[in-house]
Amino acid sequence: MVDQLPNLGREKEMLNELGLETIDDLFSNIPPNVRSKESLPLPPPQSEEEIWADANRILGANISLDDRPSFLSAGLSRNYVPSVVGMLATRGEFLTSYTPYQPEVSQGMLQAMWEFQTMISELVELPVANVSMYDASTSAAEAITCAVRVHNRKSSQKDTIYVSEFVPPHRLSVIKNYTQGAGIEIKLLKHDDDGMLDIQNAVIAKGSCAVYVEQPNCFGILDSGLAELKSIIGNDTCLVVGVDVVSLGHIQPPGLWGADIVVGEGQSFGIGPTGGGPIYGIFACSQKYLRQMPGRVVGQSWDSDGNLAFTLTLSTREQHIRRHKATSNICSNETLIALMGSIHMSLLGPEGLNKLSMRIAANTRILQNHISSINELKIQFPDSLHFREIAIRLPGNASELLEFLDSRGILGGFDLGELLTNEISEWLVNKDE
Repeated sequence: MVDQLPNLGREKEMLNELGLETIDDLFSNIPPNVRSKESLPLPPPQSEEEIWADANRILGANISLDDRPSFLSAGLSRNYVPSVVGMLATRGEFLTSYTPYQPEVSQGMLQAMWEFQTMISELVELPVANVSMYDASTSAAEAITCAVRVHNRKSSQKDTIYVSEFVPPHRLSVIKNYTQGAGIEIKLLKHDDDGMLDIQNAVIAKGSCAVYVEQPNCFGILDSGLAELKSIIGNDTCLVVGVDVVSLGHIQPPGLWGADIVVGEGQSFGIGPTGGGPIYGIFACSQKYLRQMPGRVVGQSWDSDGNLAFTLTLSTREQHIRRHKATSNICSNETLIALMGSIHMSLLGPEGLNKLSMRIAANTRILQNHISSINELKIQFPDSLHFREIAIRLPGNASELLEFLDSRGILGGFDLGELLTNEISEWLVNKDE
């Protein structure tokens, strides 16, 4: 009771200052039915040593992807990040840098951002790349709204975009969030029995503002037919392609087969899955979309003394320009994590990226062959080329098998029943029948 007296005195002092009588008056705006009826079961104060021991105990309950065999991916990849990436990224000049509003004192960070843009541009074979996005989903959504701003006046299907029906639901949900307020209509493009886009049917998208497809798609299928897509939809329709950036180590970059905007998850370079975030997205485009692209662009120039200099040359977010002229609400690009990605890409180089890509493709094929040898299991789309992801049809319930594997110390993968829409699930079942 003696320990509580000072606290009661401070509480009374606070209430007097606020002009209130009791602590209940302070919370009067909170409806009584949602107020906690009992005090929170908080522990007493702890020493630093006790806090550290508790933290280690709680964190020890987590299972790392490196602690057991893992086949879990579904968009975020388990990858090896060289130790030098973290060592360089946590240096003070990078770790404490934020927004380079004063270019004269931010040349190091600005150059690092410029190098990141250059690597992404070379990777996807498009001339312009921004400093990064939040993730692949916001990048895809921003690309679509960017395309609508550019093409809507010339479009015969105004305010209309087409997306592959195999776009993962979580990404499609973000796209819908971005487009619904703008009155943009989303229509789906169908796929053939081999899991590839129905190219002949894709002509219905001609004259729309944009088409969004992914290479590989959510089943890991590398779709060779996408090379024809741009010629089918025409130059007045923007082709937006979502990519697995590592796959570009051995397959043709989308910029070479007609993509106007390329987006994707950069997480494979520089950072692990990190429980779903923070991660970073990539965004690259042709010159036509430069003035309408989201985020920020760092440019290279020379100062008044003729020295090489870097500065922000395009900042279309509302913090930099008048709000009604902003093209994006991406307020903070993932600069530090993008820096980690550029360090990782620099360490790999073209040859290293090719080896990494080929290794993933080979391991995917090896796994596919082993699973195909088990009579009870069936590979979905067995005749298609896969990268990183494959879908497996089981004789029973997927969640039960994953629980069984988990009890044996194996992370078996992702239950597609939680991912797919009812329409796609029915389509897969009917295709097999």
